[in-house]
Amino acid sequence: MDFGAGYFPTHDGMNPGALAQMLEDHGQDALLFAEHTHIPASRESPWPEGPPGTALPRKYWHSYDLFVALTAAAMATTKLRVGSGICLVIERDPIVTAKAVASVDHLSGGRFEFGVGAGWNREEMSNHGTDPRKRMAILRERVEAMKAIWTQDEASYSGEYVNFERIWSYPKPAQRPHPPVLVGGDGPTVLDRVLAFGDAWMPNWRGDDTLFDRINELRSRADRHIEVQILAAPPDPGVLERFERAGVRRALHWLPSGPAGPVQQSLDVWEDAIVQFTGG
Repeated sequence: MDFGAGYFPTHDGMNPGALAQMLEDHGQDALLFAEHTHIPASRESPWPEGPPGTALPRKYWHSYDLFVALTAAAMATTKLRVGSGICLVIERDPIVTAKAVASVDHLSGGRFEFGVGAGWNREEMSNHGTDPRKRMAILRERVEAMKAIWTQDEASYSGEYVNFERIWSYPKPAQRPHPPVLVGGDGPTVLDRVLAFGDAWMPNWRGDDTLFDRINELRSRADRHIEVQILAAPPDPGVLERFERAGVRRALHWLPSGPAGPVQQSLDVWEDAIVQFTGG
């Protein structure tokens, strides 16, 4: 099992490139950046990561653009896998996003991992012209359309929400046929999406043992190899052992958005848990 970190790359926190270099120097395998283009000030949609009424952390509306941060991280490293955890595809034009993904993967020498999802903030979606009620169908079509762009010299796609005919778009990704698509989320229908267009499932760990039952369900339904990566992994060697027994490919721990000192302290705690787990 490999290990990595998730991070909201805020403009007042540790520079994305410096953080990536730190993680590579410490032997971590991957760094995934979160994304929100903005947060509507109305704050109608409840934040799903905290109890009702919990204030939304400011990092949600203070982060750099996802692909700008990823480029900085990729250019500062040579081995570290970099990726999105997650890219809000329903808020992005698929042709432009396909270009961004291919560009980062090409520049990094094939080190990009494309975590995708629909998100939770309905007003944020609406501001991008996306009907929240149709977000899952839109997510699927946009991912399928991007795969066509990455793998076809002259790409076409025809769907209900995405349509284009005979387009040229280069560079193609360095990875073949394309960077791995990690489907985020842990809702009731997420496994359907993983099976439909994902190379891996990337749920958040919420301390709920039913996650392991769902991993078994995914494998029993899959007709191909599908990896599992887990976000929000705790610095707990006992939990890491359970992940390994379940065949989890990678565990990722969220680091705090801030200056180098608090980030380093959190990374030290994470690495201590890894050492206890591995016996290293």
